[in-house]
Amino acid sequence: MDIHVPDTLWALSMLPVGTLECWLVEDGVVVARGEALAKVRIEDALHEILAPAAGRLSIALPANSIIEPGAVLGATSPSEA
Repeated sequence: MDIHVPDTLWALSMLPVGTLECWLVEDGVVVARGEALAKVRIEDALHEILAPAAGRLSIALPANSIIEPGAVLGATSPSEA
């Protein structure tokens, strides 16, 4: 399942871009649904991006990447027990 930056984070922002500040977990680890995965900065506000589903994390964008509304940061895929 893709990990998107919610469009709603830009609801009051005049700038159409933000920054992927950092990843809170490593690529390839198994994460739980709702676990904080990354932090993004939109103007002066820092927001946590949560896992949409449990699974193995696959990071698509590195830290410090410029992001736009709806950007795909990575994905989770079912992990084998």
